[in-house]
Amino acid sequence: MDLDELDRLWERHPAWRVLRAHNAPLILSFLGRTFIDDNRGAVPLGELVSALDDELFAIHRATPDRYAQDAAAYVDDWSDPKAGLLRRFYPAASEEVHVEATPALEKAYRWVEGLRTRSFVGTESRLQTLIDLLRQIVHGSHDDPAERIAELERRRDAIEKELANAREGRVTVLDDTAVRERYQQFATTARELLGDFREVEDNFRALDRSAREKIAGWDGGKGALLEELVSSRTDIASSDQGRSFQAFYDFLLSEGRQDELSDLLDAVQGMPQLHADRRMRRVHYDWADAAERTQQTVRGLSEQLRRFLDDQVWVENRRVLDLVRAVESSALAVRDRPPADVGVQVDQPGLPIALLFERPLYDPQPDVQVDSMPAPQSLDEVELDGLFAQRFVDTARLMGNIRAVVPPRTSVALDDLVALYPIQDGAAEILGYLSLDADDVTVAVDEGEAEMTIDYTDAAGTRRRVRMPQVTVTRR
Repeated sequence: MDLDELDRLWERHPAWRVLRAHNAPLILSFLGRTFIDDNRGAVPLGELVSALDDELFAIHRATPDRYAQDAAAYVDDWSDPKAGLLRRFYPAASEEVHVEATPALEKAYRWVEGLRTRSFVGTESRLQTLIDLLRQIVHGSHDDPAERIAELERRRDAIEKELANAREGRVTVLDDTAVRERYQQFATTARELLGDFREVEDNFRALDRSAREKIAGWDGGKGALLEELVSSRTDIASSDQGRSFQAFYDFLLSEGRQDELSDLLDAVQGMPQLHADRRMRRVHYDWADAAERTQQTVRGLSEQLRRFLDDQVWVENRRVLDLVRAVESSALAVRDRPPADVGVQVDQPGLPIALLFERPLYDPQPDVQVDSMPAPQSLDEVELDGLFAQRFVDTARLMGNIRAVVPPRTSVALDDLVALYPIQDGAAEILGYLSLDADDVTVAVDEGEAEMTIDYTDAAGTRRRVRMPQVTVTRR
């Protein structure tokens, strides 16, 4: 990189401007925790201002003179287009302004995060990853069947040798250092992947913005504009970034892959030698959310094209009506005084004439009689026992149980409440507790590692057991 390019980045790039700002610690701490660590998308502007106000209140208790502006002023500065940290927009079917983080904020946060001193830096796992990538590049690009067969046989021999050692009881396992090293690399790559999604979404949004600019200023035919827009969309989809994103999205949507990822993450979280990050347990769901936001941007582009076609059709129909009225007005103006020099000359000796009544008349077809009622002998007897066996969960009774046991401004675990009031309607009653919504009762589900077990007897007299996350019932 030469000096001029670095000067332009130093002056214009939003990520570099963040690092130069006097309130950079507040920006990276608050916005990084809100958007990047929690992998949140768009947030209502009022909610963000309220959260920042609470953050500043806690800061001012320790250092009153630090960060003197109010929360709304800070958010306005950060969401200014010149700052490039937050993007303001109105979501579909919403009248409230929302903001979301930009790729520049992600880059600045990740760079500062990399400045922290690491007590453990692994190199062996990354070397193994590099070697595996080189093998995939070299052997995956060979179109010679002999080369591919030789590589597959080599891998088969290695697997058979490992199987033989395992049958004899000689199993090589990773030590604690190797496990921590590989987990560190996994966590770093997983967080970088979330940042890449934000940048891919911004690239697709730039395509959407350019398409809207073309539509707003287009004065030619809609065919030429559609050709250009579809060509741009095709170029993005067929680019390396577009093909890689689509392949990742298809991989993530596979049910088998999702189950495998969930099992692997659960197994890693339970390893005692790892201080596993709890956020990594659901990182594949964060990937899916980020990918869905990117797909939503692409769907917005298609919706914009559809609205453009509707508007163009309306404009063209209006133009046709205006032309017809102009012709009628001109005909009425010359009806009494037709011009003498207007006529039609035909070089042919005769013209074929098709009279109106030479066309065949409309021949209505007879109505088709459709008998949708089945014959009496084909009717089967319907089993209605399942219909009458349906049970209704009385939510008012559940609310009465809570108010009878839980005093105001206190909480109780759901399993303790069920111990006092046993389950009567099976799993449906448990779901009824989770769906309660009242002014003085709040039901919260802890998605962490804590779990609870509820035992009950179903309608057939069979003992059942439900294992679920920790649920807390609170009265306000």
